[in-house]
Amino acid sequence: MSVEEHKDSNTSVHCMVVTVSDTRTDASDKSGDLMVRLLKEAGHYNVVKEMVPDESSAIANKISAGCTNPDIDVILLNGGTGIAYRDVTIETVTPMLDKEMSGFGELFRMLSYTDDIGSAAILSRAIGGVIGDTAVFAVPGSSGAVMLAMNRLIVPELAHVAGELKKDGQAFDETGSFSSDKS
Repeated sequence: MSVEEHKDSNTSVHCMVVTVSDTRTDASDKSGDLMVRLLKEAGHYNVVKEMVPDESSAIANKISAGCTNPDIDVILLNGGTGIAYRDVTIETVTPMLDKEMSGFGELFRMLSYTDDIGSAAILSRAIGGVIGDTAVFAVPGSSGAVMLAMNRLIVPELAHVAGELKKDGQAFDETGSFSSDKS
């Protein structure tokens, strides 16, 4: 199937949204809510929306749980990607990845530079990759960064990425969702 066919398909992807923050609450989680809204508007499913503190073990546990959940195809993290001492999302995600999608971080920083924040883009450590058959994207926690990443990079490629990760004859079921053998 060509890239265009993947993008043109009406495939729904099941996603887990994780906000990494020591300061946000469910009530103030604008970026996590924005991710969920953009997923739903694009016809995807948000299976789980969670918050975790900016602690490596909490982040790793949440990612591991998502990767073993048969209802989750993609994990989207926001927050904890900066250079401050407490920002440990990237240090946690990177060693967990089987494959990195280096183009995601590169393009995110380029778009951030040209479209939004200028030279402050050098502070962004957004990353995308794969753990088993689950795609993982980690972006900064600002609503502007989430909007940019979701609208320009993640949502347009979500079905294509998830489709590429399905193996062993897995296919879309009758509802347009992926069938999965995760255990």
